[in-house]
Amino acid sequence: MKQKKKTIQKAKKTLLWLLLPTLLAFTWLGINTWAAMGSRPTDREKQRFAESSQYVPREEKFENRIPRLYDRVTQRMDFWEGLKDFFSVQHGTPDGALPELEPDMDSFLAVSSAIKLIWLGHSTFLVQLNEKVILIDPVFGSHASPVPFLIGKRFQDPVLTLEELPRIDYIVISHDHYDHLEMKSIKFFKKSNVQFLVPLGVGGHLRGWGIEAQRILEMDWWESVTLEGITFIATPSQHFSGRAFAPQETLWASWVIQTDEHRIYFSGDSGYDTHFKKIGERYGPFDIAFLETGQYAEEWREVHLMPDEFVKAYQDLGEAQFFPIHWGMFQLATHSWYDPIVRLYAAHLRGEINLVSPKFG
Repeated sequence: MKQKKKTIQKAKKTLLWLLLPTLLAFTWLGINTWAAMGSRPTDREKQRFAESSQYVPREEKFENRIPRLYDRVTQRMDFWEGLKDFFSVQHGTPDGALPELEPDMDSFLAVSSAIKLIWLGHSTFLVQLNEKVILIDPVFGSHASPVPFLIGKRFQDPVLTLEELPRIDYIVISHDHYDHLEMKSIKFFKKSNVQFLVPLGVGGHLRGWGIEAQRILEMDWWESVTLEGITFIATPSQHFSGRAFAPQETLWASWVIQTDEHRIYFSGDSGYDTHFKKIGERYGPFDIAFLETGQYAEEWREVHLMPDEFVKAYQDLGEAQFFPIHWGMFQLATHSWYDPIVRLYAAHLRGEINLVSPKFG
């Protein structure tokens, strides 16, 4: 009897030791996932949001120009059907690595009056302007998701790691979705002097991840700030933003970045609306327009540019070079991998756009 009891106790201990790593792994994953979701706005922050014409205090959410536009998206979507489609449709991803170039950092950082760019895939890129380096929507992790094994796996490594980046002066963020704002990438800059420019509410995530409040500028649509000869203007987009199951809790934006010599437009994520024309009339013409052109679906038409709207948005902005972004790194929709660039190249051949589509790097 005693021997049987000892055997049972030994089996329990063995089982515990076998389960312990799994329990620890799930605990770590839970804590990390919760942290990656960011911070909810405080009552004090909501009071500040109330000064924005985009904010609806009684509902504690931001709105697009067209009220309840995001509701149209959610009403026609079936979460489980969408998930089934995503995992069942053959996306046609490339068989091998996409072409890339090792960035020539000496050339990129050399003093010049020209705009210099390094595309890191999707909506992440570096800009050298006025001898300052600006990093846009930094996402360097393996997945564009708080749960790494679920969705949003990076197709290939970025041409530069966080550690290989040059000294960054400014980081600009369009909104807080996981393919545009990533905890790991932000925390890398905790001990730097980088200045962050973000839409209203997004700064709460950054502060929660250890970024000092004085290094964060939160801006409403049409607000601007000039820093070291570079003017940053938060401009409208038609989208949504928010984490932890609160899809309109923070503001979303596009950005105009300009100096005396150059003007850049960055769309962030956006469906088609009148703001493209208004921005073009106020701030155009642009040297280059970074426009969202991937990860679309008919169900999301209101909040992402559709292929039949690429040219319209570009032409509304006025004369510019068209640099397609939001494609080429993460597969977040069911359209084929090359569909965006094939359509854009056809539009370029028809003379409808002035396309610029370089390799990574």
